Amino acid sequence: MNDFPVPRVVVSRCLEFGEVRYNGAVIPDKAVQRMRPYVEFIPICPEVEIGLGVPRDVIRIVEGEEKQLIQPKTGEDLTAEMKNFSKGFLSQLSDVDGFLLKNRSPTCGMHDVKVYQSEKNSQVVGKTTGLFANEILRQFGELAIEEEGRLKNFTLRHHFLTKLFTLASFRQVKKQGSMQNLQAFHSRNKYLFMAYHPGILKQMGRIIANHNHSDFSEVIEYYKERLYKLLDKPAKPTAHVNVCQHMAGYFKKELSPKEKEGFQSLLKQYTEEKVPLSAVLSVLRSWVDRFDNSYLQKQTYFEPYPLELVEISDSGKGRAYS
Repeated sequence: MNDFPVPRVVVSRCLEFGEVRYNGAVIPDKAVQRMRPYVEFIPICPEVEIGLGVPRDVIRIVEGEEKQLIQPKTGEDLTAEMKNFSKGFLSQLSDVDGFLLKNRSPTCGMHDVKVYQSEKNSQVVGKTTGLFANEILRQFGELAIEEEGRLKNFTLRHHFLTKLFTLASFRQVKKQGSMQNLQAFHSRNKYLFMAYHPGILKQMGRIIANHNHSDFSEVIEYYKERLYKLLDKPAKPTAHVNVCQHMAGYFKKELSPKEKEGFQSLLKQYTEEKVPLSAVLSVLRSWVDRFDNSYLQKQTYFEPYPLELVEISDSGKGRAYS
């Protein structure tokens, strides 16, 4: 079993942590429930933090030269207050690895927050990002950030968790301040990073080589920039096939022709979405153990986050990559 770091995640407080919704409700969330034993959550409700009560009158984002946060019943403009709180709260955060936010919220929503025509006109004229979420993206856009509703999608959930635990591990390496630890981090993540972007992986390798003999503080910053770029989007199925073929190559002398043929057939079934990636990885992992390959046994590609966070329904079939 891998020794995983504990990621620090800012979470919308209404997701399992408090009855702070506008109607006084708390929202049950399976993703949060599963993650709680493995993650340090930092619950926050921006609306409560600026003094709005529970329950409270609805607030909305309305159209204007700059989108405004308005409470229609009272006519109060909360825009400046929310922006000031968001900047202040986020500027004081340290050692945070990700955010899990309530979708469609005028403060926390990232994608589908309704924009209304005016304070008194309830016609929806567009979609936007909530004010708190917008400041998160401005200050921490490179971290693992998702909305609770989107984590029902296997691909997005797998990417979020992979990125979250990888960044938490990298944060530890950065604190340790050792080139040796950075090189070990890069080594055990080689095939995971290859699945995300082989080109950036090569760039990261050159940074690790440190031919200019730069200080660790300089090397880690260059490496961090590449790591953030590499983890920006989910890995694609074609990239997973490439990685699996690379790993299978370690055993080309030991495997029988029938085993090799069967593996290629399995990869073809994966590309056709007939079997999940886990079916391919289980075969690879059995070979890694069978031939006792210590290098591959350490690869995070097989287990980028705790297995307890994998749902039994996670087939991965028919899931669009976003």
